[in-house]
Amino acid sequence: MTETARPERDRPWIIRTYAGHSSPAESNALYRRNLAKGQTGLSVAFDLPTQTGYDPDHVLARGEVGKVGVPIAHLGDMRALFDQIPLGKMNTSMTINATAMWLLALYQVAAQEQGAAPAELTGTTQNDIIKEYLSRGTYVFPPGPSLRLITDLVAYTVTEIPRWNPINICSYHLQEAGATPVQELAYSLCTVIAVLDAVVASGQVPQERMGEVCARMSFFVNAGVRFVEELCKMRAFVALWDDLLKTRYGVTDPRHRRFRYGVQVNSLGLTEAQPENNVIRIVLEALGVTLSKDARCRALQLPAWNEALGLPRPWDQQWSLRIQQILAYETDLLEYPDLFEGSVVVNGRVDELVAAATEEIDRVQAMGGAIAAVESGYMKSQLVASQATRRARIESGDDIVVGVNRFTETEPNPLLADLDTAVQVIDPAGEQATREQVAAWRAGRDAGVVDEALLGLREAAKTDVNLMPATLACARAGVTTGEWAGVLREVFGEYRAPTGVSGAVTAGAGEGLAEVRGLVTRTGEELGRRLRLLVGKPGLDGHSNGAEQIAVRARDVGFEVVYQGIRLTPAQIVAAAVEEDVHIVGLSVLSGSHMNLVPEVLDGLRAAGLGDVPVVVGGIIPPADADRLAALGVAAVFTPKDYGLTEIMRGMVNIVRTANGLAGA
Repeated sequence: MTETARPERDRPWIIRTYAGHSSPAESNALYRRNLAKGQTGLSVAFDLPTQTGYDPDHVLARGEVGKVGVPIAHLGDMRALFDQIPLGKMNTSMTINATAMWLLALYQVAAQEQGAAPAELTGTTQNDIIKEYLSRGTYVFPPGPSLRLITDLVAYTVTEIPRWNPINICSYHLQEAGATPVQELAYSLCTVIAVLDAVVASGQVPQERMGEVCARMSFFVNAGVRFVEELCKMRAFVALWDDLLKTRYGVTDPRHRRFRYGVQVNSLGLTEAQPENNVIRIVLEALGVTLSKDARCRALQLPAWNEALGLPRPWDQQWSLRIQQILAYETDLLEYPDLFEGSVVVNGRVDELVAAATEEIDRVQAMGGAIAAVESGYMKSQLVASQATRRARIESGDDIVVGVNRFTETEPNPLLADLDTAVQVIDPAGEQATREQVAAWRAGRDAGVVDEALLGLREAAKTDVNLMPATLACARAGVTTGEWAGVLREVFGEYRAPTGVSGAVTAGAGEGLAEVRGLVTRTGEELGRRLRLLVGKPGLDGHSNGAEQIAVRARDVGFEVVYQGIRLTPAQIVAAAVEEDVHIVGLSVLSGSHMNLVPEVLDGLRAAGLGDVPVVVGGIIPPADADRLAALGVAAVFTPKDYGLTEIMRGMVNIVRTANGLAGA
């Protein structure tokens, strides 16, 4: 009997790994190794100083250089990052937002130095600043100027780099910040409406070319473990996008209305407890965005099993790469038409999502659109409340997380036998080397050419001309990231987005809340005033979900909460502790810079006469670092395994009681 011929396979999605750390040279070596292993595109992670427009020797960059991505301070760094990688043939995604124009300018110039024309370049700049105000926190400028930078980049690329995606409308971080599927759909589409309306209003793109602009709009989406619902969400995205472009922007060419999206599956759902379980979570999440041919992603990157513990090693990234390759090449996933066409269940859920998202889109548009809903705090409050509800379901056991709140009995994990080698450790000497390198770069430049380029940028920023030509001139002159952003800070100003904490309305948080609230009240009475907690985010880490949830739960149990948002220096946190006369300080650090920043806060509190005020720390902190922090005087360290917020509150009240000579409870 002869075997039936197999169907022709569809071309796989672009297979990527999100990577970058330490230095351009080390990241370049990692990229070339991954490409040799079968990766088909690059996804660049930049460190926080690069993302927020600071040079590595700026005071706010302390402890952050090379930690969560690669530092890129100037054209020389960009050359080193892509050494021996032909940019004219590479598809490169860059997770960069506030400084997206600057990084694309460096990329274009580096590519031209290799001999590639701008029209040959393919890839994506994330460039979605609205979600930065809502979730990830790497914004710099106010919404108006930020939207102008996005608009200028869109207008420039449609003419000069026509194969480039100038923006990823990024719902990924909305889900990380707590968004329900409906909110993820609605708020990302409200963002794209704001961008496209701004492009139209700018007059930089003729109406007959708006179809080309819409065709280059891409999306970056999160896929959670509820993979059936995630699949339905993607089909809803396809339907909503097609209808929006037809009805609002008059796009008639179906090719221009294709919903084009890339995916990073859910890092928020990865657990520190029993982290080996994360492998199957990652596989299921990948299925949610690959099973349905009519709503399949164009590019996919998977996190590593140990990302809740620290920075993945090359081997961990290879494991995630192999997951994609097995799905694409070993299974028959790519051999069939859409598996869900005509499914009553799927179509019904898609219709529900479309209807609910449309209602929320209309609500935001009635407020004046996405920018207005950011400035009023509406969208942020909605996300904080949704996140609080999700956390409450986990605490109550209504939502089961295997290994965390159920099935916690476990055998010893051989992958974690040596915790010090289970994750990648960044050499702390690398930061000083990077500081010295940027100083040497500045010293080797033609100062007159640099000054002229920066003056051109400053003058252009004061008008409404497209800023990309002036930015390219800065890149070629040897301007640094901090200098480029510094000029725009002078012209545009800086911005602090609403935290969403005060407006968040939360659901019940399970058993024990009333008991802890009583303990807080009694402790305040014994001390003569209401307990006051300062929640601080030192450094450039903008991932504020944990800090916001701590602030909300602390408020719910009766603390008076002082939370000033992200991106504070240790000195600013100490000043707030003094001014607000707090009983306890809680620091949240997820970027790996805890050993740099927390000791500075401790020293500052002692110098200010507040050495008796206890400090607790939360974040992705390895056990060895937790021990070091305790030795320095930190009262407690909380990591992702400590999912019970009410129990954290109980612990914090008892820390206050102990610090003030009261009996524990």
